[in-house]
Amino acid sequence: MGVTLHIIEKANIYKYVGILILMVKIKEIKKGTKKYYYLVHSFRKGGKINKKQIYLGDSIPKDIEKKKKEFIQEFYSEKFLKDLNKIGKNFSKEYKSLPDSAKEKSRDNFLIKFTYNTQRIEGSTLTLKETANLLEHGITPNSKPVKDVKEAELHKKVFFEMLDYKKELNLSIILKWHKTLLGETKPDIAGKIRNHNVAIAQSKFKPPIFVELNALLNEFFKWYQKEKDNINPVELAALVHLKFVTIHPFTDGNGRISRLIMNFILKKNKFPMLDIPYKKRTSYYNALERSQIKKEDGIFIQWFFRRYLLEFKEYLK
Repeated sequence: MGVTLHIIEKANIYKYVGILILMVKIKEIKKGTKKYYYLVHSFRKGGKINKKQIYLGDSIPKDIEKKKKEFIQEFYSEKFLKDLNKIGKNFSKEYKSLPDSAKEKSRDNFLIKFTYNTQRIEGSTLTLKETANLLEHGITPNSKPVKDVKEAELHKKVFFEMLDYKKELNLSIILKWHKTLLGETKPDIAGKIRNHNVAIAQSKFKPPIFVELNALLNEFFKWYQKEKDNINPVELAALVHLKFVTIHPFTDGNGRISRLIMNFILKKNKFPMLDIPYKKRTSYYNALERSQIKKEDGIFIQWFFRRYLLEFKEYLK
């Protein structure tokens, strides 16, 4: 009896810290007149191809997309999440061994890069050097908008408020951080949930209408309270960022606040905080937009995992 193999779908490809991963695909095996289907996930590591597969049956299930998501999530659980936890463990161990002065220097260096990139993504004209001189030495750059200077200074203030905050994430503290961030440049919207509809320039995603915001925020915090202890901290940080920025509760500052609470989650769980570079903004925006339009959290989570693992690959050694 002859056996014939067909690949029903082409696989997407991406890189993950030295691993070339071919996304899940459907394989058809024909034995005589009968057909059998499998989901196959291939990845290359160290020059060797590894495969993981599950049997679907003699027909492709109607809920195949759901099965794909479950299959890829299982791969995350086995490989990605294992490495993410290793990063958290090794980082925490290293951080505890540092003298206080080294911890402060590391924190301040991160603050400068994080403030520069998160503000630059939103249109700030300050350079990294100007941001460093401003935040470290109080030197105001010449010929730069007062708004950009002031919001960089206020972002530093919010960052330290976030680091000092010991309670659980809630709407009140997020509103407080937003008010601090924009209180001196846009006092009419600072710390306030928007009461009008908005659009995002150059994006196909349309934020929720304002009358839905209270219900969506309540749902967000219920989800957070339910899942905060059940999800890997890096995945939780990615989901908090994605879900909050998708709700888009503010007239302005949604991205900056989302990245701030993302790092609140990471810090709270003793994982290294993540800076999303301005130079990587295109892939970052694309991952967010695709997740929002397709309503598939996994798209942004995959991007976030890859970014995080590449950023902290030294802790995987």
